[in-house]
Amino acid sequence: ALLDLSGVHQVKGTWMASTTLPCTYVPLEGFTQQTLVWSLERDHSTSALFRRDDSGDHVLLAQFRDRVSVPRQSPGDASLLIDSLEIPDSGHYTCQVTWRSQNNSLVQKEVTTTVKVVKVPATKPVIRPGELGLRVPAGARASLTCVASGSPPISYRWFRSSPGGSAELLGSQAELAWDSLQPSDAGEYYCEAENR
Repeated sequence: ALLDLSGVHQVKGTWMASTTLPCTYVPLEGFTQQTLVWSLERDHSTSALFRRDDSGDHVLLAQFRDRVSVPRQSPGDASLLIDSLEIPDSGHYTCQVTWRSQNNSLVQKEVTTTVKVVKVPATKPVIRPGELGLRVPAGARASLTCVASGSPPISYRWFRSSPGGSAELLGSQAELAWDSLQPSDAGEYYCEAENR
């Protein structure tokens, strides 16, 4: 039996999303993981970004502070989880594990993954039209819901059109609700959806 790391050659990550860079091995009896180092090579320079040893976990690059972690409870899993990917996170990531055997010799293996962070095409919100001309009895509960597709986050605003072309802002949630409709609530309502 041999200690060997398995990973993947390439990972495509989406900007602002999270991704996992796999680095796993089958634990062998008589071998203890001493250190795990993840390093990043970009623009022809390499820096260690994460280190796990007897003293704990250390994030060594400020740009990854609070954004990277490695599973704790699963032996043999040295995968790196990166949150809220930034475009500069693209580069070559190397996972290097060192084990100590019972006779105190050291074994070291590494595996490299290329990460490419891509921006997904942003899309403006598209609202699915609701029913037109709703008839609701007075005193009833009712609600209007605005549903839009597009790049999140999407914010909503409900307006009521009044005669003379002015609009009254009624709420900034996707749903506009009434506990008890009154005849004075009759009229035209419209929704506006907006994203970045």
